[in-house]
Amino acid sequence: MVKTTRRGFLKTAAATSLFSIAPARVLWGDTAPSNQLTRALIGFGCIAQSANHLPFKGSRLIGLCDPFEARVQHGLSAAAKHGWGKVKAYGNFMQLLADKDVDIVHICTPPHWHGCMSVMAANAGKDIWCEKPMTRTVGEGRRVMEVVKAKKRMFRLNTWFRFQGGFYGFGTTVEPIRQIVENGLLGKGPIKCTFGAGQGFSWKFGWSGRVNAVPEQIPQGFDWDMWLGPAPWKPYTSHRAGTSFRGYWDYDSGGLGDMAQHYLDPLQYLLCKDETSPVLVDYKGPRQHPEAVGRFDRITLTYDDGTTVVLDGDETLKGEPLLRGANGLCVYPKAKDGKTLRIKDANGWWPEEKVLKTLAELPKPAAQQTDFIDSCKNRKTFALNASNGFRSCTMFNLGIAAERLGRGFRFDPVTLHAVDDPAADRFLYQSMRAPWNKEMWG
Repeated sequence: MVKTTRRGFLKTAAATSLFSIAPARVLWGDTAPSNQLTRALIGFGCIAQSANHLPFKGSRLIGLCDPFEARVQHGLSAAAKHGWGKVKAYGNFMQLLADKDVDIVHICTPPHWHGCMSVMAANAGKDIWCEKPMTRTVGEGRRVMEVVKAKKRMFRLNTWFRFQGGFYGFGTTVEPIRQIVENGLLGKGPIKCTFGAGQGFSWKFGWSGRVNAVPEQIPQGFDWDMWLGPAPWKPYTSHRAGTSFRGYWDYDSGGLGDMAQHYLDPLQYLLCKDETSPVLVDYKGPRQHPEAVGRFDRITLTYDDGTTVVLDGDETLKGEPLLRGANGLCVYPKAKDGKTLRIKDANGWWPEEKVLKTLAELPKPAAQQTDFIDSCKNRKTFALNASNGFRSCTMFNLGIAAERLGRGFRFDPVTLHAVDDPAADRFLYQSMRAPWNKEMWG
């Protein structure tokens, strides 16, 4: 496997005008191959083969990389089977970023790489399609948001329930729930939101690391040091490097890391909270191991206006509605054979006809930019971008910090730091291993 030093990468970048922000269609006009934007995949595990990455036809796949040579070879074969022909295999992602032919970078790695790679891609003049969660910490997310904005890059986070598809476990899209909140049907005052098994949301507590695993021999062709990247160095085990990486704090945060951006990003949108973050996080549950992710019983996030989001881990709130308004109006998932969500007030359940009529009469939410390729071509900010994605990621990153502390804390949504709590801040702003810390923070 070809090795590229940071110095060599920067030298190559300068020679190829890496830091130009113009996409290929601007550089080459109508002569661009297939008149399409181009893209390359960083990481070729399971998620890279999902519909929005390898098979995606909206832009042309021209390359991929992975620190495991066996995955690279599998990726090349899979690309050919999907009609992309012979694509490039980069020695590592820095060579990919240095390629002026790549317009869009798909970041399909474990989450401990998302922040650093997003920053490096933005600095390299690439638009970015990043897997969820956006980042592991508040500090990483803040940095991604700042650099993407400064470099005028387009950014898409790979979850979509705020603008299309059925909301997990709810049976409808998010739009009618946003209508209800946006138009004040839940009254003037704080809203209580409950998320858990009773509301259709599973936290996947099966993701947990192994604390006594015996170090194993690194497979041939696997650059373990590159896989670890900004994470602390640890001996190789197949459990760490496999799909079970989500069970280790160094790389992810269990079920919260796996699913919370899917759940909480639409929630943030429907609550009209895209511009802010909770001011208080409370935690109830067992003490966490410093390396291996465990379960939680209850995480409660409270906003400045008193609105609360309760993550029900011990399944004691199954009977609660998804939303409970200040006026007592409650919103529940669609019934099995129903046509839309259910509403209940102090007088009982609304007839479905009344729900449908009410929704039909309410103004709909503003249209969203939902075509990422159009975003890249015409420089239109995507519906789920580095700014609102950062805010939804912050929701569960606050919960993760509380989990690891074993207690709650206050948070300032303006300064983006814990309030008078250095211990909490250490989880919100974690260090990175060199040399990636310099790439991240400059």
